[in-house]
Order: sequence, then structure tokens, then C-alpha cells
Amino acid sequence: MAGYSGSGALIQRQQLETSSSQKSQVAQEELFYRNCRAAYLAVFRSSLENITSKEQLCLVLQQAGRNPSQKRLSRYWTPRTSKLSFDDFCEILKKEKPTEKTELIKAFQKIDLNGDGYITHNELYKVLTKKGEKMTPEEVKDVIALADTNQDGKLDYHEFCKLFTSTADQCQKAALEKLEADTRMRRQQFGSESESAPKNALTQAVIPSAGTPQKTDLETTPRKADSRPSSRPSSARSRRASVSSTITMGASNIKSVKLAEPKSIQDWHHTSLKGCFFLEEDGGIMSLQYRLHILQTSTVYLTIKPLNLSQAEDKTSSWMSVDTALYILRENERPEDSDLVCFTELRDKEKFGWKGELSSGVYYLIPFTTGCRLKRKRKIINKQAQLVYRGDNGELVLTKEFRSTLSDIFEVIDLDGNGLLSLEEYNFFEQRTSGEKCDEEAWAVCKVNETLGLFHTENFDTKKNELTRQGFMELNLMEANDREGDPRDLWVTLESMGYNRALEMVEACPFVVDVYCEVCKPKMKAVSLESGSKALSTAVYKSVINKGEAKVMKGNDNVIIYTYKSDARITAVIANKSNNKVTVHVNNEQSKNCVSSRGIAVFAVEVPPRTNMVCQHVMPVNERQEWTYNCVESLMP
Repeated sequence: MAGYSGSGALIQRQQLETSSSQKSQVAQEELFYRNCRAAYLAVFRSSLENITSKEQLCLVLQQAGRNPSQKRLSRYWTPRTSKLSFDDFCEILKKEKPTEKTELIKAFQKIDLNGDGYITHNELYKVLTKKGEKMTPEEVKDVIALADTNQDGKLDYHEFCKLFTSTADQCQKAALEKLEADTRMRRQQFGSESESAPKNALTQAVIPSAGTPQKTDLETTPRKADSRPSSRPSSARSRRASVSSTITMGASNIKSVKLAEPKSIQDWHHTSLKGCFFLEEDGGIMSLQYRLHILQTSTVYLTIKPLNLSQAEDKTSSWMSVDTALYILRENERPEDSDLVCFTELRDKEKFGWKGELSSGVYYLIPFTTGCRLKRKRKIINKQAQLVYRGDNGELVLTKEFRSTLSDIFEVIDLDGNGLLSLEEYNFFEQRTSGEKCDEEAWAVCKVNETLGLFHTENFDTKKNELTRQGFMELNLMEANDREGDPRDLWVTLESMGYNRALEMVEACPFVVDVYCEVCKPKMKAVSLESGSKALSTAVYKSVINKGEAKVMKGNDNVIIYTYKSDARITAVIANKSNNKVTVHVNNEQSKNCVSSRGIAVFAVEVPPRTNMVCQHVMPVNERQEWTYNCVESLMP
């Protein structure tokens, strides 16, 4: 009994400790979200208002005591972003650590060569206008005017750091006081009257997969607390206005070849460029688009396939199962008005292609993937990869794993595969990772030794005015040195390129486009990096309408469902020919061995008047097994 009593006391003590720990965690979360509300309401009247610009995002983060770089801001506010909610802001704030006084002092100590705790105005001016995220002369003057209180021509950076951090604290304190004083603001907290933290992570508007017009979609899926009929039409309504499609597809025979190369292809003219599908924060997919110039009417053979980066002979890259396609449009003055000529339907293993005659002229080549297999993957990373370390001499060094990853990234962004990065190729990389571009003057830094004030610019390895693989490594090492070894900006770059914290590419799919021309040398050039372009959306639904099976919605002759099937996928398009908006309820629950680009089995699509919209793409989960597409589309009132 004594032993039982002792173990019981131990259990009770452990329970108390667990309870105390849980309470502490809850208290920390409440404090965090309280600070979030305070910062948000210092900028906006209500937490129901959205952030509508990059500048607003920067301002509200600063109110919360954060000081994000432009590169990090561009990670959260991409070219596709139109708004961010309060919940989005909370998630961003979790990722942004407050600037510590010690970090600031370390940065200044790098400039303070004699170690006296002061920096002259001239030294500070040269640094802030030449290094890192360059400031304008006017901005530097404002900083100096604020920091040099006694106007002796020197900056006491210890006092400046103290002023900086105390200002951030004061911003937070003032916002909290304002929140306390305003009862109306307290009621608005999360856009509701709940005191708890938001239940959903990073709330975003539902964005269609690539190939879907940018219209408003309404997706609904039953939750545990929801009554099932609330998200579905009644059986009577289904009979009155619905369409049912059932297609059974046999298991794909990997050995069967439906796409055949021309017998004399080795004698044809050839050009090739690489690219990559990038999964966006909002679920959209970004990719390069290309311009193709055919000088004479000729038979053409076009293919697209995932790019294998694995060095092991018996192992392929994880993204090799991602579906790819290429839409060929004849160039028009406006890309969205370009006419669809053809698309890659035939398949040989992971390669998709088309063969036919193209007349002389200029064409757009738009890569496409359904989003069925390139999806956001939530994986618990037990140990974050190390990117840099300090060697025996105290200098920063890139780790072997990071160098290997950078080598793979170089392979992806070296579009023409010549082993060198041109300014144009590098700028597509910059556009993806930072939202900015490198100009000719900045590019010259890669090939010339310059002395900027007290700093000596690195001479990156180049050849023919293009950056080598080694030069690309040196460029990233310089970025690490600029941040005193802080890897946060390096992680922004890696995450933008689809890597997780274990240095695995999980949210991107590199590919290669090959063009063979029998009569003349084809010319191909990458022209833009886009996500969900109108030209692609139009091309996708036109291809389905032209080649798919049409079924009129029972009860409404103005709503037609087009269903296209190929060896690899099934795509459904909703055509609303009426003058009124319609909402179509979609149910895939009876499908077998299928995955939808929507990611859920039951959803609804809102189709504006006189609009065609992609409903969904569906592919087999396991290609080696039979799969059945069973979809019921019903009109909702």
C-alpha cells in the first residue's frame, strides 16, 4: 500500500506539472495573440479589415516590434497576393523574431573597425547606401538626424540600438494601452467575440489550380460539427438539376508507348530549355512561359517532362511522378487573346508530347500541371539542416549539404544548360526568391573588383560575363556574411525554391521542354514567370470544350459540363451560358483510386454569368491499378 501511495503521489505530481505547463502555454498563446491584436488595431480600425499592400504589411509588422527585410516581405507578399487577413498576419508574426539589441550591436561592430563604439556619418552613409538593402541618401540623413542627438558627427551605436529596441517596445506598449482603453476594439478581437487564438492556420482565399480562371470559388466541405445536409443539395434537388459522369480507366501500362519519336529525329534541328513549377503560398502554381519562333512551316515534335536531379543511377527525384503538359498558342497582341493551336496529349512514361505541323510564326509555350500531385506537404522536421558554420579561422563556410542543394538550384535556374547563369537567367531566380531584379550595374559586381568605402566587394567566379556554379556559391556565402551567419534570408530563398527545412525539394517540380523542328532551327526564349495566367486558363478550358464530352445540366439548359479524358487525367469544365451566376455542387465520393486537384471530395464552384471555368482535374492515386471517376454535379439554389 505504501508503494501504491508513493506511485500515486508521483502520478499526481506529474499531472500537476503537466497541467501547470499547459496553463503556461495557454497564457503565452493568449499574450501572443493579444499583442497581435494590439499591433493590428494600431493600423486598422477592425481585425475584420484586410492588409491590402506590402507597405501595410511592413507597417503592421513594425507595430509588433518586427523589422523584416524586403526579401522576407516579398516572401509573404508575392506578385499574386491581393490581401492578407488578421489570421494570416498572426501566422507571419510567428515566423518573424523581434530584432534583438545584441544582433544590432554585432552588425555595427563589423563597421566599427577601431572598436571605440562610434561610427562616423561618412562610414554609415557608405554602408547604408552600398551594402545589403540599400537606402536612399534621404533615408540615411533621417537615420543620422535621429541617432546623432548631440550633432558631433559620430553615431554612438550602443545608444542607437537602445533607442531602436525601446522604440519597438514603446510601439507595442502604446498599442496595448489603446486596446485596453477601447472596449469596442476588444470586442472585435478576431473578427468575432472569441478570446481564444484563431483555430485555422494561415487562412487564405480559395484559389483555383493553374488552368482555372481567376473567378471566385466557394469550396465547402463538411466538418465534424456540421450537419451533412447543410453542404449538399437534397435528393429531390439533385434529380431536378444534376449531371452524373462515371468513367472507369484501366491501369496504366508503363511499358506501353503512345508517344513515338520521329525515326529521323537525330537529323532534326533541336532546342531545349528548363523550367520549374513552384507551389505558391495560396495553392497556386507558378512557372516560366516561353516564346517559340518557327522560321518556316515545318513538322514539329514538342515534349515536356520532369527533370531528374538525382545523382544515383538507381534512384529518381521524388517529383518525377508529377504530371506535366505544354499548351501551344499562336502569338497575339495580348497573350490572353492568343489562339490555342494544340497541347501535349500523348505520353511515354513521364514524358508528354505532340507532333504535327506548325506554320511559320511566333508561338507561346505555356507549361502546365494539374496540381493533383504537386501539393503542399506537411512533414514534421525533427532536425533543421545547418546551412553555414565557422571554420577554424573564424570565417563562414557553407555546409556540404547546403552546397549540394545550391548546386541543384543552379541546375534548375541554368535554363539553357550551358553551365553558366546569364543575367536573364539569374533575374528569373531573383524574381522568384525576392520579387526583385538585378540591374546591369549590380550584375557588374559579379565580374569586377570594387572597393566601396571600407568594404571590399567579392569577385565572383564568372566566364563570358556569366556566373559559374562556383560564383553562385560565393554569392550565397556573401549573403550569409552580410547577415553575420544568420540563415533566415537564406531560408527564404530555399523555401521560395520549394525546399523544406530538411533541404528536400517538396513544393516544386523542375522540368525540361524540348522542341525538334524538321526544316529549320527553332528559337525558344523564356519570357515571363507567371502564376495562374489568363492565357493558360483560357487554353485549358478551350482544350476541354474542344475535345471533351458535353452534358447539359438537367433543369438548366444554359449550364453544360464538359469532361475530357486522356491516358493520364480527367478534366471537367463548367460552362455557364446564362446571364446569372450559378453555384455547382460537386461530389466525388464514389470515385475510386482518384485524387482531385481540389484536394477534397465534396465542394462547390461559383461560376459567374457567361463564363467557362475549370471544375477540377482528376488523376489516379496509383497508376498501376484501375481507377474510377464518379462525379455528380448539381445546381445549388
